[in-house]
Amino acid sequence: MTVDATASDPSALNYRTAVDQVVHWYEQLTPSTLGQLDRVYSPSARFKDPFNDVRGHDAIRGVFTHMFARLDGPRFVVQRRLVDGAHAMLVWDFFFRFRGETQERCIHGATHLQLAPDGRILLHRDYWDAAEELYEKLPVLGGLMRWLKRRASH
Repeated sequence: MTVDATASDPSALNYRTAVDQVVHWYEQLTPSTLGQLDRVYSPSARFKDPFNDVRGHDAIRGVFTHMFARLDGPRFVVQRRLVDGAHAMLVWDFFFRFRGETQERCIHGATHLQLAPDGRILLHRDYWDAAEELYEKLPVLGGLMRWLKRRASH
């Protein structure tokens, strides 16, 4: 699903195409495709998620290198995309297994992207609930997190 604020604006088509390319890159992401990161992110791009807040190609590449080192079979599936000029929202599922586990896990989240005029990412901000999507699903910590959630909701 794509929404364009100004469908008659030629740059809207360019941004939509750029977002399509970003989505394709993410859905095909492997350790070997990390070499293409400079084509996706601007040199001074900022990447922020619940665990990281970094700038620049090397730091962003480090986030993904760490992900591939710690997880088995990580993959993104983008469910929705909304494009409004140089801004986009992606709704996604992230599938992975912790090293040594057979159970596949899934984190549901969303990403706000701000694109440069050349279509590369200037700002990548992930939004997902680490407590609900990750901590509650862990064997020991999960029980504590679910208890805290019940206590806070009363």
